[in-house]
Amino acid sequence: MRDLDYKSLSSEIITRNNFLYEENREAWNRAIQKYPKAICYPKTAKEVIEALKFVKENKIKFRIRSGRHHYEGYSTGNDIFIIDVSKMNNIYVDEDNKTVKIDGGVRNRELYEALNSLGYPFPGGGCPTVGVIGFTLGGGWGYSSRLLGLGCDNLIEAELVNCDGDLLTLNNDVNKDLLWALKGSGGGNFGIVTSMTFKLPNKIEMATLINIDFNNIDIEEKIDIIEELQNTYKTLDRRMNLKTAIYNSQEKGHGIKMTGLFYGKKEEANKILQSIKSKGSKMYYNLEYMTVLDANRWIQDSHPDYEKYKSGGRFVLRDYNREEIKKIIEVVSQRAEGSTYTAVSFYGLGGAVSDIEKNNTAFYYRNAKFIMGFQSVWEDLKYAEINVNWVKERFEFIKSITEGSFINFPIDSLDDYEKEYYGKNIVKLKEVKIKYDSNNIFNFEQSIKGI
Repeated sequence: MRDLDYKSLSSEIITRNNFLYEENREAWNRAIQKYPKAICYPKTAKEVIEALKFVKENKIKFRIRSGRHHYEGYSTGNDIFIIDVSKMNNIYVDEDNKTVKIDGGVRNRELYEALNSLGYPFPGGGCPTVGVIGFTLGGGWGYSSRLLGLGCDNLIEAELVNCDGDLLTLNNDVNKDLLWALKGSGGGNFGIVTSMTFKLPNKIEMATLINIDFNNIDIEEKIDIIEELQNTYKTLDRRMNLKTAIYNSQEKGHGIKMTGLFYGKKEEANKILQSIKSKGSKMYYNLEYMTVLDANRWIQDSHPDYEKYKSGGRFVLRDYNREEIKKIIEVVSQRAEGSTYTAVSFYGLGGAVSDIEKNNTAFYYRNAKFIMGFQSVWEDLKYAEINVNWVKERFEFIKSITEGSFINFPIDSLDDYEKEYYGKNIVKLKEVKIKYDSNNIFNFEQSIKGI
């Protein structure tokens, strides 16, 4: 890639000869080691337009980045130009109209702090440094999803810089088809989103944080717990949601960890969880009634600052019998060489998520019971290839018992990623792509193709 003259850009530019380059090139997934040519940090929509004009005029490859959390690292790359909107981080709360507008770089923690402190919950994600806009573009699963819907279900307007460098407004009156596409298609497909406006839910100031750990129990008990989890979700109060991880940890050994949120008091939550609780012979079991802000802080603080990992996510559309559950547990019975942690996790769906028809947004798998996540985590980069291959080999079994992949938990080993991520909605998504980006300006390894 030739040397470029960045004088025409108003934004901060970090190049390889800048002492801040190493820090600025890193992804949250430190297994991804890419070396972009330069990183541009626009602070306004005008500067985003300027940056897009620059890459088009110079005919250079580029990526859009915000929270740096793309599992496969498609928001970065070698010898490319990154347009990073993370410094666009204003939040505008309009309590009269019950809306909140955020700029392109606002992260989960920042939005929770702003809204929860005013008494409003928000259907955001669990990890504090995930960009809210990237989270929303991929659908947006969280502990509030069953009550408040996915992140994208609360989106009412967006502003986007399109392939021509125009700033478009998207709502139910103008560019409605593009707004539909942004509700579950993932980031980077149609333009650079500079703001989103969400409806505010009704105020809820208190909730119960759920923290359960069945540590080093036998396999029959594990099967019992997962079987009961399936049964519980058939009639589960939509105010509750759980992430359930079947884990194998170098530090803690084997077990099942449940983290959850219930928008109600702990006595009621305890009654709901009794059937699951009764299946384990030994456990750490703690329910704590606290502010929604404190609950979200606890969940977010449980995430590390960064990791090295390989992961992916699929949709669970049916119940599993005991033999199948046993096979799922056995997937993580042995860790890969160098792995410090591996897990198969069930992220709860249903409730408000399934109230919406699958063709009403780009997020297709509305009838799924869970998202099944699968990951391996390691510390030393020399074990990266071993762990990546270990995950890919076992992911074949995960694919055989699931249907479709979750775009926010992407994985590169999909034969037909468009069908896997979007189901039948890919037909309309391709039409939107042709309409708004016919020359495929916005493209990456798993982007939506117009043809």
